Amino acid sequence: MDFDLPVELVGYLAELDEFIEREIVPLEEADDNSRFFDHRRENARTDWERGGLPSADWEELLAEARRRADAAGHYRYAFPREFGGRDGTNLGMAVIREHLARRGLGLHCDLQNEHAVVANNVGLLLMLEYGSSQQRSEWVDGLAAGTKFFAFGITEPEHGSDATHMETTAVRDGDDWIITGEKTWNSGIHAADADLIFARTAGAPGEAAGITAFLVPTETRGFTVEEYLWTFNMPTDHARVTLRDVRVPRSAVFGCEGRGLAVVQHFFNENRIRQAASSLGAAQYCIDQSVAYAKQRKPFGTPLAEQQAIQFPLVELHTQCEMLRALIHKTAWTMDRHGTFAASEQVSMCNYWANRLCCEAADRAMQVHGGLGYSRHRPFEHIYRHHRRYRITEGAEEIQMRRVAGYLFGFLTSRAPKGV
Repeated sequence: MDFDLPVELVGYLAELDEFIEREIVPLEEADDNSRFFDHRRENARTDWERGGLPSADWEELLAEARRRADAAGHYRYAFPREFGGRDGTNLGMAVIREHLARRGLGLHCDLQNEHAVVANNVGLLLMLEYGSSQQRSEWVDGLAAGTKFFAFGITEPEHGSDATHMETTAVRDGDDWIITGEKTWNSGIHAADADLIFARTAGAPGEAAGITAFLVPTETRGFTVEEYLWTFNMPTDHARVTLRDVRVPRSAVFGCEGRGLAVVQHFFNENRIRQAASSLGAAQYCIDQSVAYAKQRKPFGTPLAEQQAIQFPLVELHTQCEMLRALIHKTAWTMDRHGTFAASEQVSMCNYWANRLCCEAADRAMQVHGGLGYSRHRPFEHIYRHHRRYRITEGAEEIQMRRVAGYLFGFLTSRAPKGV
């Protein structure tokens, strides 16, 4: 078994760093753009007059970074070559996402809204896998360029992580479907061209079958953004939406009728492993910064680094990072070799543990840095506030642990081949 990263991937990380230093860092430092990364001035990102949405100039800066990354051949790394990508693998994306996050927050990678110069555009992968020929012709180019986007409407106010009991329904009316219901935590809906709405079309509450996905344009009559939900970490783009007799054509069905939860699980597996890698990178950043600070900070004339009370907690976190990194790499490699669903159990392990680890590392970094760590002069409180959300979103950590328990106790059957 070879644990070395592919030579071409290691080379690509160096290429990516060179691009960031040449193109992205100067852009971040120009024209007071640094205000967006100075956490004492976090209000610069937020449009308080529009319900706390991201400010227009902040989003335009992110768009310019994406354009430069695309022009340099980085933005589409994970996409097939026919769409301008490099046929990136899950392993490659996991390594890259960790690498970017370990550099710290910046215009190259700001996970508050999933921005990165190497796109984590799972929407395109879903479109290629489940979209009809008509949908692909309409969406693929815009998704690949980052100029077109659809939000994800699965969570409901009364059901949270329990998608199988959703109350949103869709019924046939001739060649059309009529959708009625309510969704919440629709991230990015303010900029989305459509919302991928999941609705029950058959079956009984609690059944996995009978749920269908629909691409619903956000301008459709009866589709209303009711409010944007303010969170621990601002700005917000997380909306509660209602659908009142929303009429869409049969062509709006995304994937197979009644098989919408397969789309959901595909999205979760692809996104969760990459999110785990990002949380790992952010955790390692917090540890690295704490070690450096402990070496130069000398209270009572002695470096903090010589104190076991400082050493041991960081050693434990660093050890957990090393173990998690090995599991993430193995899991991503398994997905590349045997398919997206071959390592669902391990994806859940990686995700819930990485997100928890990141929060613990950020908290420890605050403690090591003392008052400075608690202040907004350092990024640790911001990292904590952002990554705390991932212990809830896309399946709370309890849901992830329940999934692992399902495999462990035999309630679920692993699709991974023996020996993997």
